[in-house]
Amino acid sequence: MGFLMTDRPFVHLHCHTHYSLLDGASRVPELVAHAKGLGMNALAMTDHGNLFGAIEFYKTCKDAGLNPIVGYEAYVAPTHRTDRTMKKRGESGYHLTLLAQNLVGFKNLVKLASIAYLEGYHYIPRIDKEVLEQHSQGIICLSGCASSEFSDYILLDQLDKARDAAIWFSKIFGDNFYVEIQNNGLDIQKRCAEGAIEIANDLGLPLVATSDAHYLKQEDSGAHDVLLCINTQRLLKDENRMRYGSDQFYVRPPEEMYKLFPGHEAAVKRSQEIADKCDLKLDLKQRHFPVFTPPEKKTPEAYLRELCEVGLMERYGPGASADAQARLAVAKERLEHELGIICKMGFAGYFLIVW
Repeated sequence: MGFLMTDRPFVHLHCHTHYSLLDGASRVPELVAHAKGLGMNALAMTDHGNLFGAIEFYKTCKDAGLNPIVGYEAYVAPTHRTDRTMKKRGESGYHLTLLAQNLVGFKNLVKLASIAYLEGYHYIPRIDKEVLEQHSQGIICLSGCASSEFSDYILLDQLDKARDAAIWFSKIFGDNFYVEIQNNGLDIQKRCAEGAIEIANDLGLPLVATSDAHYLKQEDSGAHDVLLCINTQRLLKDENRMRYGSDQFYVRPPEEMYKLFPGHEAAVKRSQEIADKCDLKLDLKQRHFPVFTPPEKKTPEAYLRELCEVGLMERYGPGASADAQARLAVAKERLEHELGIICKMGFAGYFLIVW
């Protein structure tokens, strides 16, 4: 495929697109082209709390000959997903990097992302450890950035709790759990990495180096800073506004990643090993509606017609007057036209599900 693969490979496994709403400046086509230009044979998408860009990302990667690793950076509630007692957004959920290894994992990610919005929303869409455990199959889990539960304990010098968190994730995900280390030029990441490396070595867990990428190139950091201002409704001149603290959150080439993690080259290379474990195949040529089973072994088309005819009579008839009969005749004609299109297109089940 014309890739520039070397004996020092690297794949971005922690990468945000513009679907990380107002916190990602990389558009999918440019991101995929850039990764391919850097010699990579795979790429992950891990947007904040959602899978909105999953299909666009998957198709674009496939068209470019890259292995698409669909994931998302989940928000995990510190207690239960329905607990809404937290007063600030930052207290509402820990970050966690989740990647679909296969179709089973992708379906579980979809389930988790849906639960996060429907059941766990509080400032942000949140899951919790309960549903994470229920839908962990086929998912590769990285311990997360400096805003993860694991990292939070390290920053609080509570290494025993960080160790317990790593043990829990390792128990749930088995060989699909990796301790994530990052270096985007922030001291807080270096502190996290020191504790993470110590715990990983102690527990015999594999390390993986990632780059928290929010924009394509280093010179794009200013544009991303403006995006953050729009997000937080602040001005660039505001001293106390949210900011990233460096211009290093770009899509780095492999050689830069190896320079950033001296002595931990294996953790950088392991990103490629994780990418090679991922094999997601989506069938985009057929409909994937849920199945509606009508009563008494009726077909969806027959049952939809039956329901519509009952509704038609409730609204238009019976009526003795000529005007009433005329209105009913027009309605019946329109119903036949609509049902003809719906049934011909195979949408009867869809309408029954919505009903």
